Amino acid sequence: MHEELEEHGYEISAGTLYPILHSMESDGLLLKENRNVEGKIRKYYTATSKGEVILDQARDKAYELFKEIKD
Repeated sequence: MHEELEEHGYEISAGTLYPILHSMESDGLLLKENRNVEGKIRKYYTATSKGEVILDQARDKAYELFKEIKD
C-alpha cells in the first residue's frame, strides 16, 4: 500500500499509515488478514461493506468538491 501511495505522489511513512489502518479496522471499515509470505507475516486489508459505503460517500463528496473548484 505504501508503494502504491508513493506512485500517486503521496509521501506517507509506515508510522503514519499503520495507525490509520488500525483505526479504520477498529471502526469496522477494514478487515485485516495476516498471511505468511516467504517466512514473513504480511498484512492484507479488505474493505468491509460498511467501508465500501463510506468510500462511495467520500468519492461523491470529492467529486462534488472538484466540480465546485472547477467552476
